[in-house]
Amino acid sequence: MSKLKRLESALGGMESCLLAFSGGVDSTFLMSVGGRVLGDRFAAVTARTFLTEEEEVEQAVRLASRGGVRHEVVELDLDGLEWVREHPPDRCYLCKRAIFSALKERARILGLEVLIDATHSDDLQERRPGLRALEELGVRSPLREAGFTKQEIRRASEEMGLKGFDRPSSPCLATRIPFGSPLTAGVLRRVAKAERVLRSLGFTSPRVRDYGETARIEFREAELERAAGEDARERISGSLRELGYVYVTLDLMGYRTGSMDEVI
Repeated sequence: MSKLKRLESALGGMESCLLAFSGGVDSTFLMSVGGRVLGDRFAAVTARTFLTEEEEVEQAVRLASRGGVRHEVVELDLDGLEWVREHPPDRCYLCKRAIFSALKERARILGLEVLIDATHSDDLQERRPGLRALEELGVRSPLREAGFTKQEIRRASEEMGLKGFDRPSSPCLATRIPFGSPLTAGVLRRVAKAERVLRSLGFTSPRVRDYGETARIEFREAELERAAGEDARERISGSLRELGYVYVTLDLMGYRTGSMDEVI
């Protein structure tokens, strides 16, 4: 049985379900398949918090509308929570626990049997404390159950004609802040603006790691040489200093997921 057939079978075995929908490549693929298999027994929900870029929420709304799937955005206020102030190494677990508890309650209110998310097989290869929260809450991950990898999701999305199948991943903004530094809306907005500036300069998937007055920038290996050139250095440092950074540094190891975990 193909992985797509296994995915369809897993979804078809559910009476109804609610998808935690970020609007990324993985959840868009899962929404397309789930909507086709379950019809009006399938719905999607996007959580809006201060950890989420507004343009990502807007993108999720557009994609759900284009896919003809019932969709809503729920506002979740995370301000004042202890883990937001302290930002401990298990922040991802605490965050997922808070958000998915609220989404599970939303599924209950809507009368939908199962809450699902777009975790896939490759996610098991990385340090992802949030997966424990999903397991504790009984959230199902059909892509992982069917054995899909990230590359397979992109390939299947392209074959299905889904737009944006090659979009780069966009992890939570909190991954740009070192553990122990409080998460604030102001800091996260600055990071988001800085990364938008870098993308406007033609860099793909730049990561700005925020250390208060210092920005540590990670570029993909193929872009490191261009970033280090005199013209790019001046434009990058000038733009980020306008956002309030005093020191703008280039990480010579380049872009890598989970670089903030290296101190643990």
